[in-house]
Amino acid sequence: MNDTQSTGLSRRTVLQAAGATAAAYSLLGATAGTARADEATPASADRIVTYPIPSGVPTNASFSVKARTAGGDWQTVPVYRARAKWINADTGSGPVYNSSVATFDFRGTVEVAVTSSKGTIASAKVRPLSYDTQFTVSGDTVTFTLTEPRNLSIEINGEIFDNLQLHANPIETHVPDADDPDVIYFGPGLHTTTDNVLKVPSGKTVYLAGGAVLTSRVEFVNVENARLIGRGVLYNSPSGVLVQYAKNIEIDGILVLNPSSGYSVTVGQSKQVTIRDLHSYSAGQWGDGIDIFSSEDVLIDGVWMRNSDDCIAIYTHRWDYYGDVRNITVRNSTLWADVAHPINVGTHGNTDAPETIENLVFSNIDILDHREPQMDYQGCIALNPGDSNLLKNARFQDIRVEDFRWGQLINMRVMYNTKYNTSIGRGIDGVYIKDLSYNGTHANPSIMVGYDADHAIKNVTFQNLVINGKAIANGMKKPGWYRFEDMMPAYANEHVVNTRFLNSTEATSTDKPAITSPEKAVATKNQVFTYLITADNLPTSFAAEGLPKGLSIDTATGLISGRVRDNVGGCSATVSATNSIGTATQTVTFTVEHP
Repeated sequence: MNDTQSTGLSRRTVLQAAGATAAAYSLLGATAGTARADEATPASADRIVTYPIPSGVPTNASFSVKARTAGGDWQTVPVYRARAKWINADTGSGPVYNSSVATFDFRGTVEVAVTSSKGTIASAKVRPLSYDTQFTVSGDTVTFTLTEPRNLSIEINGEIFDNLQLHANPIETHVPDADDPDVIYFGPGLHTTTDNVLKVPSGKTVYLAGGAVLTSRVEFVNVENARLIGRGVLYNSPSGVLVQYAKNIEIDGILVLNPSSGYSVTVGQSKQVTIRDLHSYSAGQWGDGIDIFSSEDVLIDGVWMRNSDDCIAIYTHRWDYYGDVRNITVRNSTLWADVAHPINVGTHGNTDAPETIENLVFSNIDILDHREPQMDYQGCIALNPGDSNLLKNARFQDIRVEDFRWGQLINMRVMYNTKYNTSIGRGIDGVYIKDLSYNGTHANPSIMVGYDADHAIKNVTFQNLVINGKAIANGMKKPGWYRFEDMMPAYANEHVVNTRFLNSTEATSTDKPAITSPEKAVATKNQVFTYLITADNLPTSFAAEGLPKGLSIDTATGLISGRVRDNVGGCSATVSATNSIGTATQTVTFTVEHP
């Protein structure tokens, strides 16, 4: 059965809000129709949902895209124009190129055909390579089949700028009602606001329907229990999304396309923030993807970031944000840095009142590119504490790095960069890098450098580090007088202490773990919630029993997440962390509050 919904739908231009909010956000030029799910469609049926691009929003003609279910008719998938930046290493400037982005929702099995406007295809590549997406090429068309959601780059004849980025999303569930007084609803069409800013009150959901394009910044400032969800687009908006001094904030399913300035998402001094299935493209100067400042309990899940500066950056104090950073999880995501770092941690902090960055987890990540001529800003993984920051307990696991253009695999330095820092970072203590692989020829040697004996790098463990198919670990073939760093290759100075290179089966510790995460946690009923199990002695798996209804655990990372559905009150759960020596357990009391 084919149940595709696309163009030619009924007109709907709805912005529903309560009280003064509705008056503040009158729309300018809203048009087009809706693409709501058909509730009569059997849940098991294969299905595609496509969305129109409103008039006035740039499209790109380099590719035409079609999709169909088995036995169904081909449906056109519209293609947005994205922008991507290249830096000339001699001048510091460079062109901004047009690129292509297509997006649709599906369930079951779907066949996709991508046709190049440039004619016959000599070669093609579908990335991330870790998906091993099987495809065929016939003339000017690449065809492949998907059975689950995927974010992909389809590259023709080696072209990485004039490529197609395809976001094949799951079908939306629990679409809010446009008439709900707690919903600010944008139907398909081009929307703006009178001041180019949408300020979201506490308790409200902003819904961007598929085919809705909003040109305003979305702000969650001094609010709680609020959301930005849907399949719509933030286009050419100033700084994308701002989450500041906020709690229990959710961003889900949004495409951030070509911000006119600033970052795609800024999270400043906030708690319990979840960013899921965000797709981000930027080409401006300092066009970071997601930047986190002085925040805690943040989950970034399933994002695709192609940015003209750091894709994911984590700092303590900067501007008006103050405080430590802790319990940040980034998982199941794809990062592409046309400039600077895919992952950057630690640069900014508070020299006058030193802060700490702790309990970071990056898991199941594909890094597609990294291009940075400046040595100070290289590193697919850059851990660079400055401004008296201390970085501790950072975990990187299941990281796959493809052959990037220019830079280093790892840059781990205790910094004093006088351009940004007013003091030396306090150090790095406790980094676990497990199942990291790089395949390519363009990487400069990695760097691991402590500043001095009092500002050192301590207790870094690599396990199953694989460079071009060769495991850099105990048991490898190498000259006895060589260091493991020589084999990466990497440079490590005398202020890097207790670095280990373990093979995939070696014990990570001689002692069983000891859990260090809190014994109490507070969740708000029906709001996003995360709790990260942390432990010393490098656990390799985690578990939890007796969790409140609505929560589940990621056993690879120790992240407990979801929405608590239990009645207000409390319950106790048992959490555990395990390594090859043994298992540690702890009772955690979860208190559930009313929103």
